[in-house]
Amino acid sequence: MGARVAVAGASGYAGGELLRLLAGHPDLEVGALAAQSSAGAPVTAIHPHLPAFGGRHFTGTDPAEFADADLLFTALPHGESAALAAKLPASLKVVDLSADFRLTSEDQWKMFYPTGYAGHWTYGLPELPGARDAIRASTRVAAPGCYATAAIVALAPIMSLVHEHDIVVVAASGTSGAGRSLKPELLATEVMSSMRAYEVGGTHRHTPEIEQALGGGATISFTPVLAPMPRGILATSSARVLGTTTGEDLRAAMADAYAGEPFVHLLPEGRWPVTSATLGSNAAQLQVTHDTHAGRAVVITAIDNLGKGAAGQAVQIANLMLGLPETAGLTAHGVSP
Repeated sequence: MGARVAVAGASGYAGGELLRLLAGHPDLEVGALAAQSSAGAPVTAIHPHLPAFGGRHFTGTDPAEFADADLLFTALPHGESAALAAKLPASLKVVDLSADFRLTSEDQWKMFYPTGYAGHWTYGLPELPGARDAIRASTRVAAPGCYATAAIVALAPIMSLVHEHDIVVVAASGTSGAGRSLKPELLATEVMSSMRAYEVGGTHRHTPEIEQALGGGATISFTPVLAPMPRGILATSSARVLGTTTGEDLRAAMADAYAGEPFVHLLPEGRWPVTSATLGSNAAQLQVTHDTHAGRAVVITAIDNLGKGAAGQAVQIANLMLGLPETAGLTAHGVSP
């Protein structure tokens, strides 16, 4: 038998994707599946695409439900993970998919979130320098946000080649990124055949997370866009280049950063990322170019917001924390069409 894992928030979109990945994981046994609002309901009533969990029922989120787990995934709404974590034994490994423990600055937290600051955990983007060792050594890890992942993997390798205060990110996400709760603006009649920006002007909560990960006093202008698709993120990140930086310099930096990475792929020149290529996977596809007319580096990123942007990344983190192969239970191959 492998390590035993449990999921809190298992009825949501990210929770359902976690269950799909865990059902095929060769080294993990799935324990309690908690969903407070759906406690007692059959798992397949909420996730009919997961027949492997036929006969299983959601439990409540009482900490006692996780007593036999080696690791807990918390895929709860912002604010709820911190409340649950405070009741858990320190020995229980936890991967949190919410924002509750991502920010190191209490002041930044207060600017973007209405709940009290709960502190910060190890930031879990494995592809950042030194991150894997930190994750392996941690019992509590905060998984990055979906938009943040798309922007950080695009910009981190080239920060020494661009002006850190002249960074612009515009990213379009599928509707599953907003969660499963009913909202008027997410009704099919509102979303179909339409796109809209939201939280424009530096107000989106992923802004400080991206700036924190990029370091060096980075300042970004971030605009999120809701796209008429269930899942996927396409992000365009650009920054004014320094001095005589060339397209070759930018590409070399990106290639060096992600050489040998199992999930982050720099595409051949002339090919551009598309969201459909990453659906159902833990992959991030990248392309970089030098806009010589504007003197800017431009990086396009495609990820599955429920994959590398949430559940897939959480499993990647858990693998590292549990001493398993990092790629176990995951794929870099998307589903098409």
